Amino acid sequence: MNFGFTEEQELLREQAQRFVEQRCTMPRVREWAASDQGFSRELFAEIAELGWTGLLIPEAHGGAGLGWVEAALVLEVIGSALVPGPLASTLLAGAAIAELGSDAQKQRYLPELAAGKRIGTVALLEGDGSLDVGGVAAEAKGEGGGLVATGEKAHVLDAAAADLFVVALRGEQGLLLCVVEGDAEGVSAQRQPIIDRTKHLGSVRLEGASVPAEAILCEGAEAEAAYRRLFDLGAVAVTAEMVGAADAAHQLTVGYAKERTQFGRPIGQYQGVKHPLAEMFVDIATFRSLLYYAAWVAAGQPDALRRAVSMAKAYASDAFARVGIDTIQLHGAIGYTAEYDAQLYLKRSKFARPTFGDSDYHYERVAQLGGL
Repeated sequence: MNFGFTEEQELLREQAQRFVEQRCTMPRVREWAASDQGFSRELFAEIAELGWTGLLIPEAHGGAGLGWVEAALVLEVIGSALVPGPLASTLLAGAAIAELGSDAQKQRYLPELAAGKRIGTVALLEGDGSLDVGGVAAEAKGEGGGLVATGEKAHVLDAAAADLFVVALRGEQGLLLCVVEGDAEGVSAQRQPIIDRTKHLGSVRLEGASVPAEAILCEGAEAEAAYRRLFDLGAVAVTAEMVGAADAAHQLTVGYAKERTQFGRPIGQYQGVKHPLAEMFVDIATFRSLLYYAAWVAAGQPDALRRAVSMAKAYASDAFARVGIDTIQLHGAIGYTAEYDAQLYLKRSKFARPTFGDSDYHYERVAQLGGL
């Protein structure tokens, strides 16, 4: 059995790495993150031209028709450069509609998502801290053949930039998932400040927002299963970016350890530096393997996704936090300065740790799925 990447997947990774090296230097990343929008729409258009926004969308609807392994490869490279932008959220929205939508819904929404003409995201969670379907309290009541939605969704990736939302609501017949247009009456999104300026979270307020019947993706037990799958796919996307960011932080620190001298020798020759760097390498290699297994089972063995993604996200959440702290400490005083890049990776680890479930949540779920 071959556990490596295919030739096509390697070519995709190389393409992504070349693009990031040429277009996403750290000074540009800082500039984009500090802008009013928080990202570059010009860069997002270039990403769409490369076909990345349509990786998970079928070819019949303008996408590449690939899977989560390919999406993880691209997101890992994007994460390595801390590139701000709504790629992960648009991939999630496209995947949701591609998997759940009718032919008419796919034709309506997917071509523009694939082409990068519209930005999408998923709005599952609310402000009570619950991560499962029981936490959905935003209501949807029937009216005139459609629905009227009221409530507020929280912790929404790229909420302020999104043109459409795949939203979880509590309907009269149970849970439902639907597509809500960002410019519809009664819909408003607000960006919330977080520690990592290269990432964006926000809230979506629904104040009597009209949801036509043709925008409903699924209801009842199907919607509950879809909610859990979308949550897990979100964890896959975030963990892929964590792998790239952690690896970049490690490479930055290794480079510094080779150049910084103390007592006439590079500090990388001292055990107090070598050992943490070796531990960082092992941790990153471990949760990279767990991630790509989760990405593979997302399509090939969907019943195994919950356990696989929880193992990856749990390990990554703790390991990336350690990588971020060690990156700062091994750089010494300069690592604490805003002008140096080391602190950016620590901030990314703080953002990523609770997003789509922290280590405590996912370790507990692994135990439950294992019958403990």
